[in-house]
Amino acid sequence: MERERESLCCLQRKTMVNPRCFLDISIGGEPEGRMVVELFKDVVPKTVENFRALCTGEKGIGPNTGFPLHFKGSCFHCIIKGFLIQGGDITAGNGTGGESIYGLKFEDENFELKHERKGMLSMANSGPNTNGSQFFITTTQSSHLNGKHVVFGKVIKGMGMMRLIEHANTGDSDYPTLDVIIVDCGEIPGGADDGISNFFKDGDTYPDWLTDLDVKPDKFSWWTSAVDSIKAIGNEQYKKQDYKMALRKYRKALRYLDVCWEKEDVDEEKISSLRKTKSQIFTNSSACKLKLGDIEGALWDIDLAMRDGENNVKALFCQGQAYMALNDIDAAVESFNKALELEPNDGSIKKELAAAKKKASDFNLTSLFHVTFICLLSFTFLSATEN
Repeated sequence: MERERESLCCLQRKTMVNPRCFLDISIGGEPEGRMVVELFKDVVPKTVENFRALCTGEKGIGPNTGFPLHFKGSCFHCIIKGFLIQGGDITAGNGTGGESIYGLKFEDENFELKHERKGMLSMANSGPNTNGSQFFITTTQSSHLNGKHVVFGKVIKGMGMMRLIEHANTGDSDYPTLDVIIVDCGEIPGGADDGISNFFKDGDTYPDWLTDLDVKPDKFSWWTSAVDSIKAIGNEQYKKQDYKMALRKYRKALRYLDVCWEKEDVDEEKISSLRKTKSQIFTNSSACKLKLGDIEGALWDIDLAMRDGENNVKALFCQGQAYMALNDIDAAVESFNKALELEPNDGSIKKELAAAKKKASDFNLTSLFHVTFICLLSFTFLSATEN
């Protein structure tokens, strides 16, 4: 009879479809992306139901705390690089609160699942049988947590998003310096799309992170087509003056571009094309950073752009603008002159060069005035002391 029960239990586990939930994340008020988790209902059904219901918010207000039993709007309050990211404190937001759908706390269901790799979803607690709403996601294998915390799921999409959170800057008590917020969450219906691709609803059908691709094509042409498509969307966002989104797209295009170099059929002609594309993307990225006031970041990208395209007129133009912003007029004039040599009829370059030369001239006149004034003061002082 006991064997029959075990066999039936195993059969039920094999046929059971585990639920999936999503967590949409913002960092510093900017939407960043989505994590999708699989919940192991076949092993820890009670713990899974707690997390699932907290994702949907279907249980309403918590009777013990008066707070919504919902992860939406809560934060990741503890980030330890190379270990974990922790969130789910739906009441205090700092790791001291929380409430489960069963009451303030509920018991440890079992420790059958292990913290065997990165991306494992586990219950945070303050000791045995103190599970509430707080959870953590491992960013590395953490076997020392086995037998102490109940593992109930794993990240199946959005591992790049998890890494982005992990590398956020932190301050006191490992709290991130920029708020990392679950802006939306819920359950994904069985068979439905997970929403990873085209997350920003801008026509970009490629997932932000390569690990979220269901299949990684072998063809070089597929990857270059992806790069061109993502870059084009970045250009559209730039024209709309959404420089942050444009910058995000250019970074994404570079991630896809990196894969192109690894393909077996890459010859010298393709390498030359890839270098040109890389230079263009870094140039566009620098233009975004200039608009956002990140001058040092812009100069860094310009340097990378010019390594793969020495005669990149747009990069030289951006370089001149960056130097102007830093008040390095001589360097700006040099950059604009180089750009003008390559494009003698470009009106924008001529205009910026003229402005730089005027600023240099005004600076020289001002400096001359200061020197003359100081000399006159010195002469007057010497004359007075002699008399």
